[in-house]
Amino acid sequence: MDYLDRLENESINIIREACYQFRDVAMLWSVGKDSTTLLWLIRKALRGTIPFPVIHIDTGRKFPEMYEYRDRLAREWDFPLIVGRNEEEIARGMGPKKGLKLDCCTELKTNALRQVIGKYGFKAVFLGTRRDEHSLPAMEWPFPLRDERFPWSDEVQPADTGNPFHSFWFEDEPHRVHPMLHFSELDVWRYIKREAIPVISLYFSREGKRYRSIRCVPCCSPVDSPAATLDEIIQEIRTSEPPVRPGRARNSESVCTMETFRALD
Repeated sequence: MDYLDRLENESINIIREACYQFRDVAMLWSVGKDSTTLLWLIRKALRGTIPFPVIHIDTGRKFPEMYEYRDRLAREWDFPLIVGRNEEEIARGMGPKKGLKLDCCTELKTNALRQVIGKYGFKAVFLGTRRDEHSLPAMEWPFPLRDERFPWSDEVQPADTGNPFHSFWFEDEPHRVHPMLHFSELDVWRYIKREAIPVISLYFSREGKRYRSIRCVPCCSPVDSPAATLDEIIQEIRTSEPPVRPGRARNSESVCTMETFRALD
């Protein structure tokens, strides 16, 4: 068993544990490389199917390529897709230029997700979070505890017993399930290459630039890069040390912005 096999097996164990513990589950899909890799892992864990809804939170400001890719993969992989939008705030004109970018993310992403979970009654949601994204995800558990208002707090997390699959929780608490915490960005790209997972074209260089992180158009900038193939992306990540989420506008708005958003997300 090689390194990627061990990563895959750990993720599959977490996915199956969550599906055993919860009945009303869903997955949050940004259509980025990490959450698409999680979709692939779920298919592997559950015998080639994704038998529960996949949620895409649409702010109305995504790249056209993201919508095309989302709809195409939903058809090809045959999973139920829920598109969540905070229509009230969109109608009010909420956007990245109205107040802090954190306000926009909170209303059009976090609160839109709350609305979807409230409407459908999901008890747990899978996310493709990695520990190397930021210092706050580094403290996450595969099954972290949240209260009914969503915020994450280290004070309510279970004690560290040395068991990475710890699945103790309180009744009626909303839950996030993180099957990919142990993956690094480099691991994800190596796994994508090995498994031939389709990823969105924005990750590959065009005219010397590519996106390393994709979100909303106003809050996402390309980085200088000649990497136009999977091998070139892998080599670039192996030999460079840029920020894990370069090009994401809200991260540079304030030193506390990412911590605040991750606590709410």
